[in-house]
Amino acid sequence: MPPNSSYPDSSLGTPRALYALWALFWLLMIAVAVQDNISDAHIKWWEPFLWECSSCLIATLWLVLQQRAGRRWNQYLSQPLKWFGLHLAWLPVLSLSFVITVYAIRHGVYALTGETYEHPSWSFVFLYETVKLTLFMGLWLAIIFGLKSFSLWKQEREHLLQMQKLLAESQLSQLKAQLQPHFLFNALNTISALMQSDVERADRLLARLADLLRASLAVGARQATSLREELNLLELYAAIMQERFAGHVTLTRNTTDEALDASIPVMLLQPLLENAYKHGVERSSQPVSIRIDAHREGQLLRIVIHNSGTWQSTPGSGIGLRNCRERLALVFGERANLSVAPVADGVAASVTLPFEPFRA
Repeated sequence: MPPNSSYPDSSLGTPRALYALWALFWLLMIAVAVQDNISDAHIKWWEPFLWECSSCLIATLWLVLQQRAGRRWNQYLSQPLKWFGLHLAWLPVLSLSFVITVYAIRHGVYALTGETYEHPSWSFVFLYETVKLTLFMGLWLAIIFGLKSFSLWKQEREHLLQMQKLLAESQLSQLKAQLQPHFLFNALNTISALMQSDVERADRLLARLADLLRASLAVGARQATSLREELNLLELYAAIMQERFAGHVTLTRNTTDEALDASIPVMLLQPLLENAYKHGVERSSQPVSIRIDAHREGQLLRIVIHNSGTWQSTPGSGIGLRNCRERLALVFGERANLSVAPVADGVAASVTLPFEPFRA
């Protein structure tokens, strides 16, 4: 397995928990040493304190050096044997420097107090301290490896979540971008149908289309908007369609103030209203009424666009509706749904999504 090179070596700092465990460990070591020797009349109270503090001082220097020099080996955290091997290769140097430095400190302090520091032979000291250091170093390298591996896992998890978020945002932007030319084509097609028969009305439609495009650009950079703003955009679109189907369609709204302040994806409802005109109004010989209902149901926001016309094609089909479903799935997952189905007095497109107050 190749070394993990997704992050720079310096990206894994020293976990704070390591220093906390280190301080607690040495406090316990010092306390135990003092407690074990406090009743010995031949040992002064400060001697066990000196023994452990000298070991603690040099061991802490080793830890600091290990954390600084070992950063270049963080890339091998995915290869535990190599990571441990690179650190343990320095054990002979550490053992020799540790014994010389620690015992030099002890001899020096004893000399300052007029005492002599007595200990076993140097050969025994080197053997004893080497064995102890091997166990000590193995224990703390295991702790360091565990903490750093956990930190690396958290970084990779955050990186993955960030990539998933960027991917979702990219998909949402793509889906939203698909709506604009689709809508613009249909609106221009409506205007084109009037150019030969009623130039004045076609001119009014162009002006209203410009107003609609201007308003949609104002919110187009956002992924979400308030239902109030979304309905304002729908009314601009409806004004264009009302010109085309004058006297043939009426549009009403039935909403609550609480629902109007809810957050929804930008231009989510426009394809639904467009379908109501295309399938319910355009293909009906009778006057059609379109009603937009929106209200809160507990933790959900429910929006229904109902039209009294008929649906000539399969309900729920089409690019616009598929686009809406994909956007809802990306943003809310299974917590949101869109259904289009015939009802007793027409066709209803119903959107249910989590209720969240809009925050600009």
